[in-house]
Amino acid sequence: MTDPAAPRDPRSPGSPPDPPSSPRPSRGARSPLSLRWGSVLVVVRAGCVTAGLVAAYYLLPLDSDDTAVTSALLLGGLLAAAVMFVWEVVVVARSPYPRLRAVEALAATLPLFLLLFASAYFLLDRSVPGSFSERLTRTDALYFALTTFATVGYGDITARSQAGRVLTMLQMAGGLLLVGVAARVLTGAIEQGLRQRERSAGQAHGASWAADDQD
Repeated sequence: MTDPAAPRDPRSPGSPPDPPSSPRPSRGARSPLSLRWGSVLVVVRAGCVTAGLVAAYYLLPLDSDDTAVTSALLLGGLLAAAVMFVWEVVVVARSPYPRLRAVEALAATLPLFLLLFASAYFLLDRSVPGSFSERLTRTDALYFALTTFATVGYGDITARSQAGRVLTMLQMAGGLLLVGVAARVLTGAIEQGLRQRERSAGQAHGASWAADDQD
């Protein structure tokens, strides 16, 4: 005999039990498809940024013979690159894809750094003839900046004037800072972004289970 005070099951006696509810997907989880498309998007954007910077380097009228213009261009460009790098670090730390954003940050900062010094070499050669072992075209200046950064040192183009050697030493020091300090800062931003993503995924997963329990 059943107890009239006991809670009644709304299902009929012969009905099968309700299937267990499947866990809801966490909002912090990223599907492989979205990660793949994110990688493609990062590569495309990095390529577009690099192509735009190189096109600007070859198309902008770099025809000044004043050394002050060369110094102002270099200092202003380096300041802009530093500001952009700080902004990229903040974006990497907050991004759901910190590794991809770090690659994109380096893909934007490194070409800008090289093209700034290439422009400075080109303008210095025009304002102070004889600063290098040969007259520099824009391609020659970019070639010299790239070989200096890579520490290859072929010796076919060398700095002869004091201004040229000081500028080359500045690029060497800046390259070491970019490779060492900047890479370390980006690594820290990646780790912070991964921790933040894990916390967000854990909170979303806990909220999903709590909603399932209420159901």
